[in-house]
Amino acid sequence: MDEKEFLILIEQHSGILYKVSRMYMDTEVDQEDLRQDIVYQLWKSISKFKGDSQFSSWMYRVAINTSITYFKKDKRRPDKVELNIDIDVQDNEDNEPKENKLAHFYRAVKTLNKIEKAIILLFIEGYSHHEIGTQLGLSNGNTRVKLNRTKQKIKELIKTQGYEF
Repeated sequence: MDEKEFLILIEQHSGILYKVSRMYMDTEVDQEDLRQDIVYQLWKSISKFKGDSQFSSWMYRVAINTSITYFKKDKRRPDKVELNIDIDVQDNEDNEPKENKLAHFYRAVKTLNKIEKAIILLFIEGYSHHEIGTQLGLSNGNTRVKLNRTKQKIKELIKTQGYEF
C-alpha cells in the first residue's frame, strides 16, 4: 500500500481517530497528540495489515492499543497537572440536549478502566459481542458480562453527575 492509499483510508475512517482520542484524553491538545501518534503507529504497522479483516477493525485495534500505551506514558509525565474544573459551555438551543448528553457520557467514560473504554467504544460502533471479544482477547460470555456491567456503570456514573434519563 502506498502513502496515497493509506491517507485515503485514514481520511475515510477519521471518525475512529476522534472517538478513540476523546475516550482516552481530556484536552483537545492531548487528543490531537494522540491522534497523530495513532496515525504514526498505523503507518508503521501497515505492512502487517493482511486484509483478513476490515481496515476499520484493524484500525480500531491499533488505535486502542496505541491509546492505552499513550495514556500510561501520559500519566507518568512529571509535568502533567490534572485540572478538575467543570467549564460551562454556552448553550446552543439546537444541539444543547445532544451535547449535554454527550458531555455526561464522555465524563462518565473517562472514569472507566482501559478495557471498559475499549468495550464500550467498540459496542457503540456496532461491533458484535464476538467481534469485540476477538479484538480484545475475551470470550463471548466474558464480553457480554463486561459490556452489561460497563453499561450499568456508565448509567450510574451519569446519574451521580445529576443527569436523569
